[in-house]
Amino acid sequence: MEKIQQKATKMISELRNLSYERRLQHLELISLEQRRLRGQLIETFKYLNGLNNVTLEGLFERDGSVRPRNKGQKLLLRNFKTSQAMNFFPVKIAAPWNQLPEHIVSAGTVNTFKNCFDKYWITNPPVLLCTDSMSLTPGACV
Repeated sequence: MEKIQQKATKMISELRNLSYERRLQHLELISLEQRRLRGQLIETFKYLNGLNNVTLEGLFERDGSVRPRNKGQKLLLRNFKTSQAMNFFPVKIAAPWNQLPEHIVSAGTVNTFKNCFDKYWITNPPVLLCTDSMSLTPGACV
């Protein structure tokens, strides 16, 4: 799908010679990978706040340590040796979720979360450096 979006943005003659990232900026779009991360973070918010009809006990494990910014919203980061386990949704989304500011993860509604998150992304765009892991900061996929 990403390749289709790349080709479609290249069809605009004024943008043809720009890089894919620049074309997306000019069109005010985000990449499909970034859109996927956004959707996963929204679903994580809904799950953690009991706003969905899914009853998957123990899908996420909250970080129980007491830290000033934590307030029970951080997820426990687990280490696994296999790449298959690293692609499991709760494992993959924990690091990007923990990097979000407290005012976003403690939003009262899904729409408030989305609006705050989108405003945050304007000034702090996600940098996705590798295909098997997602992060909001550069260098996290090394």
